[in-house]
Amino acid sequence: MKLLAQTNLAWMRYPLDDPRMAPMRDEIDRINRLGDASPGCVWRFETPDGDATAVRVLDDPRILFNLTIWRSIDDLRHYVYRTEHADFFRRRREWFIRPPQPPVAMWWVAESERPSVSDAMERLERLWREGPSPEVFSLADAWDADGRPVSWTRRSPRTNG
Repeated sequence: MKLLAQTNLAWMRYPLDDPRMAPMRDEIDRINRLGDASPGCVWRFETPDGDATAVRVLDDPRILFNLTIWRSIDDLRHYVYRTEHADFFRRRREWFIRPPQPPVAMWWVAESERPSVSDAMERLERLWREGPSPEVFSLADAWDADGRPVSWTRRSPRTNG
């Protein structure tokens, strides 16, 4: 069975310790725990000391990095848009600037696989260079684990074909 790997980057408007980031910063651990406990969440990347906010990518200290594995696209969508995470997602412009590139990449992995930061960045950069494909895609242009494009209804994904 294949699982869905998901990585996303968020370009902060202000340094993480800036008081304007407090509403987001003070809730990040709780929202991460909510994700960890959400149906379909298999794994979330953390540094050895448990602080994924310490990861630096693209030589930019303003970028927050996230990497998770889910049982399905629908499980991920539910967490993002149908849990308390959605409240923070709607407020994202308070804390983050519009990214210069699409900030999310997804791909299918073996059940035992746990991608590294480097793996995730390679996939994201491939999406930026080549666009969506069965090997790397976004929620808007998703592919199922068998390599078929997915179209979305309001409530659930539907496989084309």
